[in-house]
Amino acid sequence: MDSIIQDHIDPADLKKFEALYRDQTRRGKVAEKTQFDYAWCLIRSRYQEDMHKGVALLEDLLKNEKDDLAKRDYLYYIAVGHTRLKEYERALKYIDAVTRIEPGNHQARQLHQYIKKKMEKDGLVGMAIVGGAALALGGLVGLGAALLKKK
Repeated sequence: MDSIIQDHIDPADLKKFEALYRDQTRRGKVAEKTQFDYAWCLIRSRYQEDMHKGVALLEDLLKNEKDDLAKRDYLYYIAVGHTRLKEYERALKYIDAVTRIEPGNHQARQLHQYIKKKMEKDGLVGMAIVGGAALALGGLVGLGAALLKKK
């Protein structure tokens, strides 16, 4: 799963798909495949702004989709985008929607487990940071109190 979540698009490929998307936009009609390909490239960008744009493009495709298989794909890649953005709660909502459409989807189960592990890890790291800050603050307060008593 790390290979999917941590994959980065080659900037030249991103530019190529962006040019195709912009060209079709100028002509007035963007093909679903073009929008999907560009969105997937954006999600694999190193920049959060691009990832957000990619998720938005996929959500736009999802709104108008009637086919469950296409919906499944859009939902899955939206979940990947939210995972890359560390928006784990949102990612879980989308990946759970995939499993409602296709309960036996192995990739969806793997991504669900990956997200849960990331949430646990980030939660523990976050707690350690908060705990460390509280210890540091407590130490400073104690030092201040000791200095005041000295006077």
